[in-house]
Amino acid sequence: MRYSALKIFTEGLFGNKGWTPAWRTPDPKADYDAVIIGGGGHGLATAYYLAKNHGLTNIAVLEKSYLGGGNVGRNTTIVRANYFMPGNSEFYSHSLRLWEGLEADLNYNVMHSQRGQVVLFHSDGQRDAQIRRANAIVNQGDDAEIMSVDQLRAEFPYLDYDQTRFPIYGGMMQRRAGTARHDAVAWGYARGADQRGVDLIQNCEVTGIDIENGVVKGVQTTRGPIRAKKVGMCAAGRSGQVAALAGLRLPIESHVLQAFVTEGLKPVIDSVISFGMGHFYISQSDKGGLVFGGDIDMYASYAARGNLPMVEHVMEAGMTLMPMIGRAKVLRAWGGIMDMTPDGSPIIDKTPVEGLYVDAGWNYGGFKATPASGWCMAHLMATNEPHEVARRFRLDRFRTGHLMDEEGTGSQHNLH
Repeated sequence: MRYSALKIFTEGLFGNKGWTPAWRTPDPKADYDAVIIGGGGHGLATAYYLAKNHGLTNIAVLEKSYLGGGNVGRNTTIVRANYFMPGNSEFYSHSLRLWEGLEADLNYNVMHSQRGQVVLFHSDGQRDAQIRRANAIVNQGDDAEIMSVDQLRAEFPYLDYDQTRFPIYGGMMQRRAGTARHDAVAWGYARGADQRGVDLIQNCEVTGIDIENGVVKGVQTTRGPIRAKKVGMCAAGRSGQVAALAGLRLPIESHVLQAFVTEGLKPVIDSVISFGMGHFYISQSDKGGLVFGGDIDMYASYAARGNLPMVEHVMEAGMTLMPMIGRAKVLRAWGGIMDMTPDGSPIIDKTPVEGLYVDAGWNYGGFKATPASGWCMAHLMATNEPHEVARRFRLDRFRTGHLMDEEGTGSQHNLH
């Protein structure tokens, strides 16, 4: 079934009784050409592009819970391509271009809204750094502009410009950045993959990876063994645990990142706003809730919930930047499990086990990377060669020292 305005209209006339399920619920087969571990955004996108770009249809996505129940449904929905380092810059540029055509490609409304993102700066040094970053972004082929305080006041009058401690000096705006509906992205890719013959297997936890003479042969699951010629690991914050099933130790620590949403309010925040003197970012959802977050909780954990000191820290940053939000009621908070690498940049690469591939280490960048991550992981699994825009995301950079330290904070997982 194709979705369209006409279909919505005609279904409304006849009681909405003609809608069909968005995807099938098949039982796992005994043998596949490829198995993807993880039914989140990256795993579903990988399966979709394996089918669409490379013609592979005998594929299964294995999810231990329900599709989209992990980090893809636990983020703050921001989409942007304002990275600085070579390797990251061209990758996220590719991802943003895929975002811009994603709804037409999937025939699904992922609610992609290019409302812009502004990163504020609060000192001469931060201004110089953002100008340099803006120049690099423009040279990469994406958009960036430096806004003066007067321009910011005209567009964002509710910010606290005159605070003594962190006065606002200006900001870097990327107009093509914005937000998308995280759940809808997972559902759109799931539907698209299913339409191309991919089996989406929910409630199917991988408990072992079968390897013979250094070659992957399949996986063990709670629903029985499954043979596969190729296996892709797309397990986000659980990547270290999944890789351990194959005897591998990834250079990853798993940390909790909290996010928050308020009650629904009338439209007030048009763009995504990032605070330069604290890791705080905020936007307003289509339902009216203010969606915001900050730093990770700074200790390794697999618990999808955070601690109160970080709640206080995030609220303090928000109140410093825009005191007007102080009267908004926070409805709920949640935590995602972040797979943090030593340099803050991701991994898309082959492993030492033949036929076993890894997509991990996305730090804060996983949601915005979803289309390009799936595109590049699918290319790697289909051709056994890295995609051009993901060539720097190799595992061996941690051995050779060719790191991509986007924030310049050194080789310490929790600082990224």
